[in-house]
Amino acid sequence: MKGLFALLLLAIGFRAGAQINLATRFCSIHIDKKGWITSLRNTTVHPAREVIVQGEPSPLLCLYNSDSGDYLYPESAQYEAQDHLLSLHFDNGAVARVFVEQKHRRYLKFTLLSLTPRNGINAIQWGPIHTSITNLLGEMLGVARDTSATGNYAVGLLSLDDNTTGGPATTAGDIAPFEYLIHSPDTMRFPLPADLKEGQYYSIGGNGISDVAFYSHPEEYYRIMYGNAAGVDDKGRISVVQHARDRRKSSQILFSLMPKMEANKPVHQELEAIPGLDIVGSSVALWACPDSVALMTVIRDVAVTEGLPFLQRDGKWVKDPARSAMGVTWEGRTYDSAVSYTRQLGFKTIEGWSLGEYYPNRADGGLIPVRIPFSSGPRSIGEFTREANAAGIAFGLHTLQNFLQHRVSSDVSPVPNDSLCYLQKRVLASGFGPSDTGIRVDDPRYLDETAGWEGHPADANMVRIGKELIRYSGVGNNTLLHVQRGYWGTAATAHTAGDTVYKLETNCYHGLAPDIFLQDRYADYYARVFARNGMRYIDFDGEEGLFYQGFGEYSAKRFYRRLLTDTRKAGIGLLEVTGATLSGGSWFYHTVWNVGGGANMYDIDKRSWGIEGKDLRNVSCGNYGAATFGGNFGLRPSSTVQEYENVEAVSVGLGVTYVMPLSEETVEACQQKYPIFNAIHSWESARMAGAFPHWLQPELADTSRFFHLEASGLNRWLLYNVNRDGSGKRLRCVLKGHDG
Repeated sequence: MKGLFALLLLAIGFRAGAQINLATRFCSIHIDKKGWITSLRNTTVHPAREVIVQGEPSPLLCLYNSDSGDYLYPESAQYEAQDHLLSLHFDNGAVARVFVEQKHRRYLKFTLLSLTPRNGINAIQWGPIHTSITNLLGEMLGVARDTSATGNYAVGLLSLDDNTTGGPATTAGDIAPFEYLIHSPDTMRFPLPADLKEGQYYSIGGNGISDVAFYSHPEEYYRIMYGNAAGVDDKGRISVVQHARDRRKSSQILFSLMPKMEANKPVHQELEAIPGLDIVGSSVALWACPDSVALMTVIRDVAVTEGLPFLQRDGKWVKDPARSAMGVTWEGRTYDSAVSYTRQLGFKTIEGWSLGEYYPNRADGGLIPVRIPFSSGPRSIGEFTREANAAGIAFGLHTLQNFLQHRVSSDVSPVPNDSLCYLQKRVLASGFGPSDTGIRVDDPRYLDETAGWEGHPADANMVRIGKELIRYSGVGNNTLLHVQRGYWGTAATAHTAGDTVYKLETNCYHGLAPDIFLQDRYADYYARVFARNGMRYIDFDGEEGLFYQGFGEYSAKRFYRRLLTDTRKAGIGLLEVTGATLSGGSWFYHTVWNVGGGANMYDIDKRSWGIEGKDLRNVSCGNYGAATFGGNFGLRPSSTVQEYENVEAVSVGLGVTYVMPLSEETVEACQQKYPIFNAIHSWESARMAGAFPHWLQPELADTSRFFHLEASGLNRWLLYNVNRDGSGKRLRCVLKGHDG
């Protein structure tokens, strides 16, 4: 294998300044004598086609000093082909040793083995790799996509470890701002107006609090961003980039997820040191291939080979668009028919929407004291999940993931946990007694900033000193003003000069958040919730809370990896996970992304996308994910079978998921309930059997067409074209499942 690999890696010499040629089945890559990528060619066409922007070389690896804000780029490169070792030399004397591997002839893996001497460097950056592709960008995964029939090519730079996250090394909080990017995916169909330019960023809409109002531009060239592992230049050309940090020392950032919103303006935050978490070991997969095989051939292979999360439903990868699973949000007063209705639809999950939002409380040990109403009397979650799991249906709750609230969380009151997340750490300048309100600190900087960055709840500005929470408003002459001692029922006690003062991070619901280490305990806690209650589904609302600690995508990866490890140790198989947000940190862990709802997402009567639906569809599709209609399409008394055939056709054609609001009251009031259930079940059975060929999907997605599907024997369906009202059946084709 080494001999074959050496042939593929045509290194010219072993001296500094050597040029390197690498190859996979789908591309060839040239790295020049300075360590810059100067060519990446699509070798699946003849003649091979260049996809790197010429005249703008792309550094394979560069160094970053966050204290000075300076980048260092490689000056020379040396490649030792026998050992697959690339050495990059920088003008500060640092040498980066990078291990190069070609995996299955599908992608190249680069791993940083060492960087010495550091000389102030505390971050590295892979790329940016500047492509000539101008179509779709995948900002979470780091991908540039040309989905056109003539192009059909993609270039990706994918993180392979938790500490390597999307975007440039300058990314504050290691998560990109939630903003609109100006980018037209097709300048002929969606030309930019004269007052807009490619690569510009604009604020999301609304007041920064109402999430529906965030989505405010219906135009396709307003592209809402959920990451920055891919971006565009002023010509619309897409670049991909990843970075990693030395997190072993504390540092300061100025951060907000929505920095342009007054209600979410940035605040200063001290990041805790994470022992042992360094840039050495940072690893990425560089790949390029036809876009049509990127997800299921290359990215799938990377996930399996590199040990990334690889979740399966019925033996198939959940990221396969053909495996998208629908669900129910149960809104009824009782749950007697919840499992029966869901099974009749062919859906896979039930969310207990009518049970309200659940806030975690570690004091309950994971045995949630929620009772589920039945006409015969309330039951425990465990009693209900035994019925649901036996039917192959995962049940779960709508939760606020790591929101720690007063009167709920034992980590907040009456005795606050020492590992609550904080923004700033100061020292008492003088002691004071249990009833004193004159609290003087050594340094007032940033203490006058209002609470956390999300929502800025003015009444949630507080500090923790020992085991006491103290609310305050404003700072003057090193003294906290308008002090309220023993806040939230904590004990007001005496404190001495030199005691540590922690200004706490607050969530948008006036509660608190765990630090990165206490958050580990919450991953453990949720694993116990699944195990002790039989739950196999969860909706993590408030998922942006994983960014409160200032570690962004790394924090999300850390939480989900621990949760997955714990549940697997407990013998739990697939967890159906959705959440309020999505990032490069959670992409591999989410099985669906069902957010939003109603006509804001998709209008069943007009058969058209709402603004929020358009925005989230473009995010999902750009990142090879299933789009969503959100919580939608609840039964009405006048609902018709054809309405739901229309929904299912588009859902299959585009790979879109949804959750259907149901209750016994709404179902029983619908005159065509059983024909509707049967129609949906037929479509879902055919979807799960892989019966819809790729060539048919554009037709199904076309909202000017109407279809009817009938089961016709085992693993066989008849698809008809019909009129708008469902009449006039005309056989389009016979469908056969290939997965049973």
